Amino acid sequence: MREFAHLYAQLDSSTSTQTKVQALREHLAGAASEDAAWAVYLLAGGKPRQAVPTAILRQAACEAAGVPAWLFEECYQVVGDLAETMAHLLPTRVSEGGQTGHLSAQDGLARWMEEGLLPLRGLDPTTQKQHLQALWGVLDASERFLLTKLVGGGFRVGVSKLLVQRAVAEHSGSQPSEVAQRMMGYTQNSVRPTAQDWLRLIGQVQGDVQLQQGQPYPFFLAQALGPAEEQALEQAMGLAGDWQVEWKYDGIRAQVVCRAQQVWIWSRGEELITDRFPEVAQAAQALPDGTVLDGELLVMHEGRPASFAELQKRITRKTLSRSLLAQTPVSFIAYDLLEHQGNDVRPQPQHWRRQALEALLLQGPFGLSPLVGTDEPSPSWSALQTLRAQSRARGVEGFMLKHRAAPYGLGRRKVEGSGVLGWWKWKVEPMTIDAVLVYAQAGHGRRASLYTDYTFAVWSRTPRDAAEVQAVLQSVTQRQAVDPAALHLVPFAKAYSGLSDEEFAQVDKVIRSSTVDKFGPVRSVVPSLVFELGFEGIAPSPRHKSGLALRFPRMLRWRTDKPLHEADTLQTLQALERG
Repeated sequence: MREFAHLYAQLDSSTSTQTKVQALREHLAGAASEDAAWAVYLLAGGKPRQAVPTAILRQAACEAAGVPAWLFEECYQVVGDLAETMAHLLPTRVSEGGQTGHLSAQDGLARWMEEGLLPLRGLDPTTQKQHLQALWGVLDASERFLLTKLVGGGFRVGVSKLLVQRAVAEHSGSQPSEVAQRMMGYTQNSVRPTAQDWLRLIGQVQGDVQLQQGQPYPFFLAQALGPAEEQALEQAMGLAGDWQVEWKYDGIRAQVVCRAQQVWIWSRGEELITDRFPEVAQAAQALPDGTVLDGELLVMHEGRPASFAELQKRITRKTLSRSLLAQTPVSFIAYDLLEHQGNDVRPQPQHWRRQALEALLLQGPFGLSPLVGTDEPSPSWSALQTLRAQSRARGVEGFMLKHRAAPYGLGRRKVEGSGVLGWWKWKVEPMTIDAVLVYAQAGHGRRASLYTDYTFAVWSRTPRDAAEVQAVLQSVTQRQAVDPAALHLVPFAKAYSGLSDEEFAQVDKVIRSSTVDKFGPVRSVVPSLVFELGFEGIAPSPRHKSGLALRFPRMLRWRTDKPLHEADTLQTLQALERG
């Protein structure tokens, strides 16, 4: 544990990619195989399930530190991070006679995970607290901080999966692409990495044959087309005819793997989701062995993609009833061929893979992502811009641009030495709404001392005049109950990104000076600030007061030019949902 805590501190304190890779290489070189397996699992995004509920963590820390709950909460609001608050408050020795079994700080990460952390999930709350306090008792402050992050399910650090793969590749003398291939599925929540997994990752032993048969390829990700490229498309991207243009779907990116007369379905998050989509798995049985397709899982209604909210119904249910399967029929839309007749065809150019995919699915079980602009003898960017305006009416997010000469790459990387060669996403502008800030909560990490997490509301209807708005503000100030028949503000979304540090500091001052009530860490404020929010989609939601849920809401700008009564209404949101 001590060595991994030291590595965590090195990674967390540096912004240099080379420094981080070097720290990883040195740690992996000195770690036992089982410890290296767990280190890579955690740093590459693996997240063991939360071992102890947050409430129990807080109680255990309060008891160990000898502080009341209210004082702990005040400290937490200042620090902004639960694990860091505990690391500061806990005494050097949490419990003098604490029993940790045979664990000590010098023991490796694997032992701590398997004998200290994971068994906590099966204990009753009292025993959980006792074991936690005993574990804290043999660690110093930095080690306790790390352990609490792991126990609470909040572990993360500033390294990407690609950076971890690069470090493993340099350590083992492998190519990063080989390591990426071996790592597919490595960070599933159900996985407990072992020494054998580490040896397979660095190429010293072969993996399980069954796992290898169903293993997908690393996903190729698209770059976002920025404002500069959009303003001068031909100058930035070259001729439109050099690009394969497809609609960008809002579903679940997935690979369908058919080998050894079996089918596996993998999400982009490297989760095996075959059992979640039985109709797709059954249809894939018609594909020949040695086939791997890349595409999108979508709920389709009358040939049109449904909203992502429909797909979420399938994701969140543990049991797939017949009625649910009938109400949310999922289809797989294929848009690339990665393996054909048992051969890896990713190095082939995009146009070759597309032709092979079309031939494969000519009478196959799946639909094919249609190409856009192919009816023009020489496609133009202006014509594509006109078609792109139809995206929302078609239930899509815009275009995918794939260079006809591009191989299937690795991650979100441009093909080396090729300029723009690769995949790009050309999304439509987000939906927007002008909303009023009504609640605020302090941020985390470096923003822990500022109120940066906001709840927004819209008017229940259009205000008649300034006097009616003033009456609403007065009722908020006096903490009066909301009259549903009168004009009021309806909360509908939360957002915490989109402003500059300077703007966050300015808003923070307004929040502190206009607070009317506190609910734990949340402040209720007198409405005075209007913001333009952007979001990718909107759908009905019985769980929200507004009856609507937004997809990826964020602040686009602070509307200092807009008076409160000109903020949008619930009817505006409902009209956006209806399309």
